[in-house]
Amino acid sequence: MLRKIVLTGAHGSLGTSLREPLSQLCETLVSTDLMPAPADLMANESWVQADLARMDQVAPLMEGVEMVVHFGAVVDEKPFEDLWGPNFVGSYNIWESAWAAGARRIVYASSIHAVGMHPTTGGIDTEAPHRPDTFYGLAKCFTEDLGRLYWEKRGLESAHLRILSCTPEPQNIRALGTWLSHRDMVELVRRAILTPVVGFTVAFGVSANTRAPVSNARVPHLGYRPQDNAEDWAEAIGRTAAPVDPRDPALACLGGPFAAVPLGQSGVAAIRAMAGRKD
Repeated sequence: MLRKIVLTGAHGSLGTSLREPLSQLCETLVSTDLMPAPADLMANESWVQADLARMDQVAPLMEGVEMVVHFGAVVDEKPFEDLWGPNFVGSYNIWESAWAAGARRIVYASSIHAVGMHPTTGGIDTEAPHRPDTFYGLAKCFTEDLGRLYWEKRGLESAHLRILSCTPEPQNIRALGTWLSHRDMVELVRRAILTPVVGFTVAFGVSANTRAPVSNARVPHLGYRPQDNAEDWAEAIGRTAAPVDPRDPALACLGGPFAAVPLGQSGVAAIRAMAGRKD
């Protein structure tokens, strides 16, 4: 059992799903977010409100830490200035303070948006070069490179999980390939924590979808074996789907609607619109 895990972004939908399973892997779980503590803290869990852009608030969290699960960020496309503090400076603060405290590993919620301008039909794996679709995706590229730098120069391991579409159920035609179930998301994080050696690893956060547009063939050492398949929803989604335009970047590029929005404008709003029209 690990001594201490720090979980950032603990109030978000994915962070909330991780709190209970992470509490079973460690003696002490420190959960942190800008939001106040929920009512259902685990017996070995404490909660700290902290701003990731403030090193003086991040560094004290790391005392005695063994692993950090870094899911805290602004999770949408915004003007660059709005992302600079939480998504760029915040990542540096996490890596620098974790290294200074002697942490063994950081597990990071990266995103498909780090490679979002690659074509959906390209069949890329984890060695494909960065092609961010937004400033948000650029922050993911920055943090992946930061993780590689700290591994190669300072020996701090990190696993970067490029999450595609993590929702309770697949919502549209695109999600038949990109869906990541919450069950599989939790298992991917567990494997990133429990694998004896990861060095610097990038893995795609995607379920065992028949139509998955990306491959984890280069990272078998994680032992990630997803259980869910979006194809179970294919017939129902297909009955209500609108006609597909193959030139639409929201479908032709891995980043989906994020690949289609202008820089600085919300990709989440575009995803909601896409879900509303069921294509």
